[in-house]
Amino acid sequence: MFSCVLCEKETMYVNKFCDKCRRIKHLINLYDDRVYEVLEEVLVRTEDKQNNKIKEEVKKELKKKSDYNLRNKE
Repeated sequence: MFSCVLCEKETMYVNKFCDKCRRIKHLINLYDDRVYEVLEEVLVRTEDKQNNKIKEEVKKELKKKSDYNLRNKE
């Protein structure tokens, strides 16, 4: 029996990561440094500021996608 390599909370028998941490690892593989940026920019703050920052980041991402879609339609 071993604990999860990342969270060190869940007990693992075969895998290195528990299910939640495996998901995080997958997101890191997909989005690379963006995951770290989001964690630092969003989670390292008070809860009300977290909520405001989440809304801000979602707006930025939507704008990027919208701009990208507009460019592709041209």
